[in-house]
Amino acid sequence: MPTPQVHVFLPQIRMPLEAIVERARAAEAAGFDGMAFMDHLTPPMANHQPMWEAMTLATWVAAHTERLTIGHLVLCDLFRHPSDLARQVSTIDHASGGRFELGIGSGSVPEELATFGYPSTTARERVRRLDESLTVMRALWTGEIVDHEGELFRLDGAQQLPATTRPIPITIGGTGPRTMEVVARHADWWNVPVHHLDRLDETRERAGDARVSVQIFCTAITDDGSRDEILAETERRFPFSRGSAKLEGNGPELVDQIGALAERGIERVSLWFTDFAQPATLEWFGANVLADLD
Repeated sequence: MPTPQVHVFLPQIRMPLEAIVERARAAEAAGFDGMAFMDHLTPPMANHQPMWEAMTLATWVAAHTERLTIGHLVLCDLFRHPSDLARQVSTIDHASGGRFELGIGSGSVPEELATFGYPSTTARERVRRLDESLTVMRALWTGEIVDHEGELFRLDGAQQLPATTRPIPITIGGTGPRTMEVVARHADWWNVPVHHLDRLDETRERAGDARVSVQIFCTAITDDGSRDEILAETERRFPFSRGSAKLEGNGPELVDQIGALAERGIERVSLWFTDFAQPATLEWFGANVLADLD
């Protein structure tokens, strides 16, 4: 059984930039493979809290790390024209030495789009746009001249140089039939929504060659004597996660739980730490979990 990649998912809410960089460096030192941020115009379920913009933050963190893969779970396609996003991705790709990956989706919070003045669209329309956006971006990343006449975008002799350092890995999440068609067509990684893990076996074939990843809550019991207290604090902070699939336990328990995901064919696990990825927790996780996954 191959050892899965382990990333940190870190929503950039209520946290100064210095604290985010501190966590990224701690994750890198602990042996994590990557770090992913979110992409919203207002924080979900925390509307009045401060939050940093996704692509700018990814660039900042890439500039302050040396090894971590940097990305998002996931960018909202509607927020950016694909020609503009293609250029942003290429720039971060070169600036980071090939450490940026594109996680992107069609947009899953219609209320957010309406609040900030985006035109009303159906889920089907948003998935069609995502498909065409990825077609445009992948063509531009080659550095070749691109002519494209699509449903939503037209490019006439467009070219972006430099070309990317490599084919940019693409992550797409979701399980809807049209989304799965886009996954099979474009994705290197299929991020399975945690509430659909029970459908993994029946939907896996529709993902084509994409490898499987999952984003999941993780409560690290760094002190067995404080287990009840740690779990109670997690319940207070994340009551909406009640009943969801999650990882929780001490070192050996977490090793077993991640191993169980790997046995199901999940090759990347992005952990949303319920203590907001405190640097000490990341260090503990590296020594007590990552070291025993090898």
